[in-house]
Amino acid sequence: MQRPTWDQYFLSFLPIISARATCDRGRSACLLARNNVILATGYVGSASGEPHCDEVGHLMVKQFNDDGSVSEHCIRTLHCEQNALMQAARLGISVDLATAYISMEPCPVCTKLLIMAGIKRVVCLKKYHSAAISRELLAKANIELVVINNEEAQYS
Repeated sequence: MQRPTWDQYFLSFLPIISARATCDRGRSACLLARNNVILATGYVGSASGEPHCDEVGHLMVKQFNDDGSVSEHCIRTLHCEQNALMQAARLGISVDLATAYISMEPCPVCTKLLIMAGIKRVVCLKKYHSAAISRELLAKANIELVVINNEEAQYS
């Protein structure tokens, strides 16, 4: 048996964390770790006490894309990165200089939150279809981005 690297080890938790997600459009997970210790985890889900997509359906809004196309986006839930950061904040755990392990590249809003929280490295399983701005923000902040699989994450 070959011992996994730390990245492989932490990435292996993402499928079980994402199984708790409550929106079938993005069953994503985030795990925050520093010095080889798990600090917090998060998955796509509604705010505490609010209904879940899996129970009452999606709360869709139209999104106008840079290429002029229009797509729909569910806003009922928090992204996995947001939930992981809020879990750490509620528990008083600093995530400064931590690594974020995520199912897919973060959206621009989550990227800004990760930057402001002090994350130093982001490791993702897959690409995100709209991550160009996120990649640029991470590069400007000197945060290492590692994408394991060049495949783009797909939504249902």
